Formats: sequence, structure tokens, C-alpha cells
Amino acid sequence: MRRLSLIPALMLALACGVAQAVTVPDDRGRELTLERPAARIVSLAPNLTELLFEAGAGDRLIGAVAYSDFPDAAQRVPRIGEASRLNIEQILALKPDLVVAWKTGNNREDYEKLERLGLKVYVLEPERIARIPNIIEDLGRLTGTEEAADAAADAFRVKYADLQRRYAGRTPVRVFYQIWERPLMTINGAHFISDVLRQCGGENVFASLPLLAPTVDIEAVIASDPQAILINASAGDPDNWRRWPTVTAARLGNIFTIHDDLISRPTSRLLDGMEQLCDILNTARTRLGAGARP
Repeated sequence: MRRLSLIPALMLALACGVAQAVTVPDDRGRELTLERPAARIVSLAPNLTELLFEAGAGDRLIGAVAYSDFPDAAQRVPRIGEASRLNIEQILALKPDLVVAWKTGNNREDYEKLERLGLKVYVLEPERIARIPNIIEDLGRLTGTEEAADAAADAFRVKYADLQRRYAGRTPVRVFYQIWERPLMTINGAHFISDVLRQCGGENVFASLPLLAPTVDIEAVIASDPQAILINASAGDPDNWRRWPTVTAARLGNIFTIHDDLISRPTSRLLDGMEQLCDILNTARTRLGAGARP
């Protein structure tokens, strides 16, 4: 009888062991399988560090890149280089069971090298705002923190839906978005910032360019005649554009800056950036209405 009574317990143990394995597709279209939830995690970009904390897995981070500064606890995670210049040897020495990488923010050769050396690498590239809560949920599955991750994802969706309702149907505004000054860089239509612009009624004047973050020249910006110019706060002096009064944005004073971290990191804080950006474009619309040429 004792031997028979052990069978259900054994079956339950086996079932629990199998249930711990998790498979999640990444943004390369590849499936990543972990035998058990990750307990030792390395993040290769500041936005990924932030997402891991949102998913409830911040206490499992054993390495993160420079500028991983939000939330405050992220600043205490040991550094493993910069997003574009990783310390591969240090990462290997940490023996992580999960590495979270940024598809276009990290060098592909770096994270593929980590894979070849046997590490599990989950690669992300959120191109649309609506993808962010799904990523938070997936990170929760990979780390066994589903409850916290699901709550964060649900809160994101509620706030996002509210912002969409508030700013839907606004008159389009042609926008040049500057992410860097020297060289002068912008974004194309596949970039997640372009998705934010669309939600706010903005039309990216360089949406059709093939590169995600292309270099452009001043002449091309002038020729596109944007009605508003938005600049990452650390990406240049807005007064430089006031020298071109033939550009509608300069003529009407529609030149604005926005905090880099709120708009350049696809995390839950992006919704704060979206709200600011939508309000900025509302200001631009008001000035366009008051200063439109007959």
C-alpha cells in the first residue's frame, strides 16, 4: 500500500517539474525555452532593465549596462559595459541563465556570440506601443513573476486606451523628430516613436526612409517643411531651427523638446511621454490655426 500511495505524489512531482519549463517567442521570431524560471538575469539595455523591474524580476538582475538608472534600484545592479560595447567576458563570468537583448540597440554580433557560447538570449524590439504590455507579460513568464507582470501589463493597457480615447481624431500635424544633432538623425515609420506620433495625430515627414534611425541633412528637413519640430532634450539646441523662418515650425514657434527617457525607452513610462507629446501637438495645432497663411 505504501508503494501505491507514492505513485500520485511521484506523478505530481513530475508534473510540477514539467510545468516549470516555459517557451516564449522573441522579436526575431525565435522561440526561447527555459527549463525553469530565470533566477540570474543580465540586461543589455536600460529600457530592458526597466521592463524587468516592471515585470517583478528586478531582484533577479545580476548585471546591466550603463545608464540603467530607473527605478532607483537599477542603479545598484553591477555594470557589464554599455549597450553598444558589452563586456562579454564579464557577462560569461556571471553565469546568467537568461540574457535579455535589444535587437537594434545592441550589436547583433555580441548577443549572437553569447548564444554561441551557450547562454539563453531573449531578443526584443517593440515597434508598436501595444507590444509593450505583451513583452512585460512574456518577461513575467520567463522569470516566474507572472502575477506582478500581468498587473503591470493590465495597468499599461488601461492607461493606453484612455490616452487613445482622449487624443483620437485630431487634425494631422507634419512632424520632424530629431533624435540626434551631429549627425542630424531622425526616425522612420517603423520606429516606435513614430507609433507614438501617429497616436497623437502626428505625421512623420521621414516615415518612408528605409533605415530605422536615418541620417538626414538640413536641406531635406527644410524641403519637407514640417509644421512641428520635436527634439530629444539631449539631442540638440532648439534655437538652431529658429534660423530657418521659411520652415512652418520655425515661423510659428512650433519647436519643442521632450525628455529622452520618457519617449526613447519603450517601457510603461512611454505613456507619460505620449501624453506630453500629444499635448505638444495640440499646442502646435493651435498655433497653426492662428498663423495659417490664406
